[in-house]
Amino acid sequence: MTTARVTPPRRGRPGYDLESLLAVAVKVFNERGYEATSMEDLSRRLGITKSAIYHHISGKDELLRLAVDRALDGLFEAADEASAMDGRAIDKLEHLMRRSVRVLVARLPFVTLLLRVRGNTKVERQALARRRAFDHLVSELVQRAQDEGDVRPDVDPAVASRLLFGLVNSLTEWYRPRGGMSADALADTVCKIAFDGLRQDRPA
Repeated sequence: MTTARVTPPRRGRPGYDLESLLAVAVKVFNERGYEATSMEDLSRRLGITKSAIYHHISGKDELLRLAVDRALDGLFEAADEASAMDGRAIDKLEHLMRRSVRVLVARLPFVTLLLRVRGNTKVERQALARRRAFDHLVSELVQRAQDEGDVRPDVDPAVASRLLFGLVNSLTEWYRPRGGMSADALADTVCKIAFDGLRQDRPA
């Protein structure tokens, strides 16, 4: 009788795990650009051989996929949370923006990398498709809030959604967690600026 051969799980080099490797890779991608970064660059930054890196991942594309999914998963979790709320669409929209700011603060390097994706590889195109799906969810919320009379009728929902999240995404250009505002204070400021201009005044 032939016994099936069981392949043991691959192990990384002692002292390195996927999470620490990913953190370094994202930092290098943001510094140098994804396309300009080679596996040799990553091995030098980590101080390990390329073969040691391959204990954890199949290649550079997998590192990019893991990184952008970290950002996108956080945004879709926020969208699911907002969708599950009771109440008016405008409140769900504001909740989604607040949570998105917190995702950005908590996962700043990953979100920064996501916003630099241009669609030059299959992984990048998949990330852009997920971003468009998220944008569509936001646009639908704006439309519903408009239908409910809480968003001024003279704004286009698709344009409004892009402007709202353009405001959130702009934080990657200047926000630094150390010594900066807290995530909650930052979310309060973003939402005050955004929603004071977006809300339709309702009769008392």
